[in-house]
Amino acid sequence: MTTRPRLIRPSFTALAFALLVLAQALAVAVAGTAHAHGDTLKVVITGQRDGHVTADVTWENDGDAVEEAVAATVNAVSADGTRTAGPWRLVRGSGGAAAWTTAETLPPGSWTVSIDAGFPSLGHAEREIAVPVVDPAPPTASAAAPTASTPPAPAPAPSSSPASAGTPATDTDTDSTGWWTTAGVAGIALAGAAAGILLRRRRLRRR
Repeated sequence: MTTRPRLIRPSFTALAFALLVLAQALAVAVAGTAHAHGDTLKVVITGQRDGHVTADVTWENDGDAVEEAVAATVNAVSADGTRTAGPWRLVRGSGGAAAWTTAETLPPGSWTVSIDAGFPSLGHAEREIAVPVVDPAPPTASAAAPTASTPPAPAPAPSSSPASAGTPATDTDTDSTGWWTTAGVAGIALAGAAAGILLRRRRLRRR
């Protein structure tokens, strides 16, 4: 007769105890790190870059950069108190191991910025910064250049036939020439008819 091994299921009490031990281990690790560097953070607001708030976060005791994730919030109030921004969170910057910044941007103006850190330790900073107005990009060379005027139309090409030296004949001259020609033909016809009549009369008289 074969017996199957029984699966031992951990009880709820055992799971709770394991989680408690893990939480204590993490707390000890964080406490050990904080004890090595000090128990407070040094937060220095360095200014702004294109509207992004920039800050350096180090350990107060030895000035080392914080390798852990920093949980900190950023708030800003305008100089006249009519505008507010935040709370925003700090994210890693590109200016070094201690550089932090915001993903959001402040609009142009004077602002009182405050940063409050809560993890891995406490820290606070406050500073007035000014975000300048960004001038619009200058127009490109093609847009700035004046529009070229339309070139004048080319002059018509001269006629291939040479111009006559004298004054060209008009329609009146053509009509008068035709009229004289017609009148001459009619006169010759009348003269021929008169001659024929005279010849006939002479022949009749001779008879």
